[in-house]
Amino acid sequence: MSTIVRDVRPGDAVSVCRVLRAVLPHQVTTPESVLHEVRTAEPAARSRTVVAERDGEIIGTAAAGMLHDAREPGLSTLSVHVHPDHRGRGTGGLLLRTAQRHLAAEGATQVSTWATDEPASLSFAGRHGYRPSRSSCFQRLDLTEDALPPLPEPPPGVALRTVADFADDPRPVYRVDTEATTIDPADIDTEFAEYDDWLEHTWAHPLMDRALSTVVLKDGEPVAFTLVESDGRARYHSGVTATVPAHRGRGYAKLAKSHSLHRARDAGYQSAFTSNDVDNEPMLAINTWFGYRVCGTEVRHTRSLG
Repeated sequence: MSTIVRDVRPGDAVSVCRVLRAVLPHQVTTPESVLHEVRTAEPAARSRTVVAERDGEIIGTAAAGMLHDAREPGLSTLSVHVHPDHRGRGTGGLLLRTAQRHLAAEGATQVSTWATDEPASLSFAGRHGYRPSRSSCFQRLDLTEDALPPLPEPPPGVALRTVADFADDPRPVYRVDTEATTIDPADIDTEFAEYDDWLEHTWAHPLMDRALSTVVLKDGEPVAFTLVESDGRARYHSGVTATVPAHRGRGYAKLAKSHSLHRARDAGYQSAFTSNDVDNEPMLAINTWFGYRVCGTEVRHTRSLG
């Protein structure tokens, strides 16, 4: 049996989704989100997504692209995922080499990736010249069994809205995003997306759940939010929860997330997931308060190309 690596096709979305769900059970992935990521890739990123196929079955996938919004030139990123039932046969190495060759041809001088904090994954990264840096942890909340803290009432002058309430003009949500999401630690200095790009990649993303995403307003001004990704049925993921700098420390992020989680539970969602940099102590504390439990860790790795 031989394995071939080829560019992804629209008809591969269901199979790629199956691989990603098996490898990344703590994330929300749908065939529609797979297609959206490929179709809306920024031309400046010069990205490429490939699949590994054996006897007509897709058993792995890799994505690579330049970090076109990074202030430092030559930076790039890649991801490699192989279905757990098909590991140990060289598929991961084949996908990795394909992705690295693509990036080198596009002028990349440094590449970053994430590896799960497991011996096999860390060993794979190390053997291929990648060195670890910071870590991020995944957390899960069982909405069918774990009791949520009581739903808090907004303080005077504070109101809550869903992101769907901003459908006619999403700019206020965009403004909160541009101001608030600088809270997480980062190894790479990037520029925030322009409004039109944000509309395409965030607002119009098929996983964006505008009914569960929640915005906090202080005296009518949006100051905090939680943006939610979901599969529309059972799985909920907090994409971003943040507060603009001038209003931090007042519990607004917790308020937004609390109302969103209660609505998700009442709507029949079963599992809520989130992830945070291990140094993001404010959000880790909030998630612990909600009852989230760590279900996995991944480590960012980098290596030079050329």
